[in-house]
Amino acid sequence: MKKLWLIFAQTVTISLAVIFVIQMFFPGLIKKPDDTIPIKHWSPTDSSKESISSYSAAAKKAMPSVVNVFTSKKAAANPHQQFMDDPLFKHFFGDQQEDASQRENSLGSGVIVSSKGLILTNQHVIESADEIKVALADGRTVSARVVGTDPETDLAVLKVDVKNLPSITFADPEKNEVGDVVLAIGNPFGVGQTVTQGIISALGRNHLGINTFENFIQTDAPINPGNSGGALIDTEGNLVGINSAIYSRSGGSMGIGFAIPVSIAKQVMDQIIRQGSVTRGWIGIEAQDITPELAESFKLSNSNGTLIANVLPDSPAEKAGLKSGDVLLEINGNQVSDSSSMLTLISALKPKKEATIKILRDQKEIELPIIIGKRPKPQNIDESEN
Repeated sequence: MKKLWLIFAQTVTISLAVIFVIQMFFPGLIKKPDDTIPIKHWSPTDSSKESISSYSAAAKKAMPSVVNVFTSKKAAANPHQQFMDDPLFKHFFGDQQEDASQRENSLGSGVIVSSKGLILTNQHVIESADEIKVALADGRTVSARVVGTDPETDLAVLKVDVKNLPSITFADPEKNEVGDVVLAIGNPFGVGQTVTQGIISALGRNHLGINTFENFIQTDAPINPGNSGGALIDTEGNLVGINSAIYSRSGGSMGIGFAIPVSIAKQVMDQIIRQGSVTRGWIGIEAQDITPELAESFKLSNSNGTLIANVLPDSPAEKAGLKSGDVLLEINGNQVSDSSSMLTLISALKPKKEATIKILRDQKEIELPIIIGKRPKPQNIDESEN
């Protein structure tokens, strides 16, 4: 037993000695266990975007195409005007007769979309204006007239009698992504043309209650009063959207601004230029989104589609046999996810053309043909109506 123990001890000693010698003279032969945590490290590749330290080239390209829009209109009549001519009133309050020519002024921005003098802006910038002036980037101020407006998207097209203007280049709307750097160009608070920088915070924003048709680009590029109608551009100086509205509790930028994407702006602009107004499809229903409570009440398996709350008399919907309580699922094979998508799908259809709609009635899916009507001009109608 003693002999065996001696042999074991000698064997261990010799083995340790051999390992020590190998480790000292040949350290690479014995690998230690790797207990490090694997971490991905960035390395430059051909597809990596080059770091941009300045956006001056994009700004220089787009700024000549962005104009300042100044409007004026007659001030609203003073409801107390009848008392101001009263001698007793003048005795106590003095002569407060207002200048009959007093006018209300406002400002905004616009984007030159054609070298022939066409300018795209917001409808609310020029709403009810008697006189519209446009200040060009070269310092000239010229009069403008309204070609047409579309209150439901808050867009308008103006025309100035000036040729060879620097028109903006439209970006490809399919390439917009959340996180892309964008620049907002406009005339905030009337201080003069200004460029601010941010990113695209979100795409496809709707249900905001700003316009009837909403598909906004949300950005944190500072947008303030006076920026409305101005350009939102990418880092190459191409038009991404028309700055339209902000979310604010103070009246100034709070990092949430909304722009109308060029895809919508171009569709509306083309129709206004060709025919002076925008023509949209209409079937004459009032619809609402399906909440979990409504889905349970109508025994629906999910909340897809939109609930028809009312069918207008003598409308295409009534003629097609639609009823209150039906759930609209599809329009020409396109799925309806909510009332907003329904509004967009129907408005894109051509009046007097036949379409096929799929509804759910009494837990049964039914397909119905319908002749599309022309959407009436907005007259304080509910935004969910189509």
